[in-house]
Amino acid sequence: MTVPDKTYADLPGQVSGQECLDMPGKRAQVARRRNERLQVALGRENPVDFGEAQTSHAGGRGFVQIILISDRLAKARSMTLSLGHLFASAFLMFLLIVSATAGVYWLTLRYASEVPLPALHRLVLAAQDTEAERSRTFVQQNLNAMAVKLGEMQAQLTRLDALGERVASLAGMRDVKLAEAPGLGGAPTLLPPQNLALGDFSTRLLELSRQLENRNDMLGVLESQLFEQAVKKKLMPTMLPVGAPFNASGFGRRIDPFTGQLAMHEGIDFLADPGTPVVAAADGIVVFAGFHPQYGYVVDIDHGNDLVTRYAHCSKLLVKEGDVVTRGRKISESGSTGRSTGPHLHFEVRFRGAAQNPAKFLFATPATHTARAK
Repeated sequence: MTVPDKTYADLPGQVSGQECLDMPGKRAQVARRRNERLQVALGRENPVDFGEAQTSHAGGRGFVQIILISDRLAKARSMTLSLGHLFASAFLMFLLIVSATAGVYWLTLRYASEVPLPALHRLVLAAQDTEAERSRTFVQQNLNAMAVKLGEMQAQLTRLDALGERVASLAGMRDVKLAEAPGLGGAPTLLPPQNLALGDFSTRLLELSRQLENRNDMLGVLESQLFEQAVKKKLMPTMLPVGAPFNASGFGRRIDPFTGQLAMHEGIDFLADPGTPVVAAADGIVVFAGFHPQYGYVVDIDHGNDLVTRYAHCSKLLVKEGDVVTRGRKISESGSTGRSTGPHLHFEVRFRGAAQNPAKFLFATPATHTARAK
């Protein structure tokens, strides 16, 4: 707010401005005259009213009053601003600054390649290098994770190959080549091919790993079952003890050759010349090998599961108690010792001590193995 220079000319005695300023009393008088002129310009005659008006406007209602005084204006002008006006002005100023900043940023990026600004070019290249390095790091991390998963899958595949070969061997499949990849093929379809994304590839890799683990578990269970069956088969007396084409006397009631009465025959008699090799019908442990008054030289073999086979009327024993014999091993030679009318082999199968029909075991499968001395 300015006051015209004519203020000093109106003082009594036509005193100059410099002299007025040098005297304290005149200085106060100049100030009073200045206030009077201001009151007249605003249309107020009473100074007390002017002070009160100033206080009321500048009081607790939050207004700001601006008074304009100029030699060119016949009357002073005032402007009153509220807090709302101030906030609106500040908001408009903020929008103007943000818009100017965005415009400068857009122009910088738009014409960065056209305007020769080395510093800007270096900044853009540094940003591009940072983004490229971040992308390379991300890809490398994914490759490392997939490499680890691939190593695990290769180990699982090796175990599957070994397990598959064992299962094939137990199942009697000798010509299976698990290490070779199977033949694949097919005609193209009308659907367009699609590239496999990195996320899809990772998902399929994890799914394939889970499938390998499931197949490994299933093959392990299958191997256990086949091994159990193979063990049971080896412990089951299904092999002919001698190479005889037929039996002389079967299992069941028959006329006793010594008494002529009906009696129970608890085994099968195989016609065999003296000295014919007698082999074990299954794997087992020799529990008795010696002479018996009725059976002559006899061998009893325990095959587990409460199964025992007996080979009687032998002429020579080749095993002793406690020996572990395998299926098809030569254990004795046929003869006619004990209660016998001639050279033959008496063969029995007992389950928990009770005599069973040996034909149920020997002819349980279509292809019954013949006796071969080992």
